[in-house]
Amino acid sequence: MPHFSVRPLTAVATALVLGVTAGPLAAPALAAPAAPPVAAHATATGPDAEALRAALAGLPGPDATAALVRVGGTDGTWRGSAGVHDLRSGRDADPDALFRAGSTTKVVTATLVLQLAAEHRIDLGAPVEDYLPGLLPASFTEPVTVRQLLNHTSGIRPGDGFGDSFEEVYAHRFDTLTPEAVVASAVAKGPEFGPGDEQHYLNVNYTVLGMLVEKVTGRPYESEAARRVFRPAGMRHSYFPGTDPRIHGPHNHGYQAVRGADGTTRLVDVTDWNQADRWAAGDMISTTADLERLVTRLFRGDLVPGPQLEEMFTVPAGIEGADMSAGLQRFEFGGRVLWLKSGARYGYSTMVGATRDLSRTLVYSVNSTEAKGEAMNPVAERIARAALKP
Repeated sequence: MPHFSVRPLTAVATALVLGVTAGPLAAPALAAPAAPPVAAHATATGPDAEALRAALAGLPGPDATAALVRVGGTDGTWRGSAGVHDLRSGRDADPDALFRAGSTTKVVTATLVLQLAAEHRIDLGAPVEDYLPGLLPASFTEPVTVRQLLNHTSGIRPGDGFGDSFEEVYAHRFDTLTPEAVVASAVAKGPEFGPGDEQHYLNVNYTVLGMLVEKVTGRPYESEAARRVFRPAGMRHSYFPGTDPRIHGPHNHGYQAVRGADGTTRLVDVTDWNQADRWAAGDMISTTADLERLVTRLFRGDLVPGPQLEEMFTVPAGIEGADMSAGLQRFEFGGRVLWLKSGARYGYSTMVGATRDLSRTLVYSVNSTEAKGEAMNPVAERIARAALKP
């Protein structure tokens, strides 16, 4: 019997796997200033403004240094920000800041693939090797389809990185690991399971899809993302940095909590980081306004035609617990079904999602101090609960 291979979480954390709870900041490297007030505005009806303000109260704190939130949709709107631009200056967080959007990049990649499917340039049911011959070694005895890459049922194992611990990867933060090297290391391990038998969410699936987009179009992935998604969606501030470790434009600093041998915790600035290996799976830099535009135009059918758009609202059948579709994740809370995508890079946790009818949209960026951990960041969870209240 097929089964779901990702360890389940509970409550809101089941779908919104973003940042994590950091331990008490016994001795932070930079003393956090007094929390600035929450800056917000709202429509007369719609989201619970009081609950959302409370969700952002107390920043900067041990779990996050800043948060940016946009709640929208036909039910009403709310915008808010809290925290600081950086701990050294203590300036208020920029509500329009750029940030590392992490795996919300996968929404863009899925959009590109579905567009090419609508143009009959990609067959979602065809083996990916029809387009990328030689990609998979002989150990892959069953074909892996494009659709199985989209919904994380390919069976391809995770690729290698610069290490597993924060200290290991931080030491290489200015080095370049190419997407091709990541894919090569992944497929060399052989399949984890038979294609379509399980669902295991992994970046490597979307790294391969980025390679597929380039092969089919003959153009760089980044160019196709800008031409086919960013410009039509009105995402004027989103871009891919490539090997450049900096965020160009207004941005709030990201920090990682690091516990020392003496039990104290310091905050390390992780804003500058070369993350080229994440590429089509998680290298996008964006804003909350741009991500709100993306989900709105996408769900309206402005970016992907109806038949292909259904792939984004379809989870694979016959796999117990499966909730990932093409680029999105299905989540039910408070009587609402939300289709969302979360993302996390060191210092930054992000989520974009909406009900299918666009009655409620939610985008946030939380400067989590433990963005790559296994539990959900408490600030992000408070935001999600407040934003999705019936």
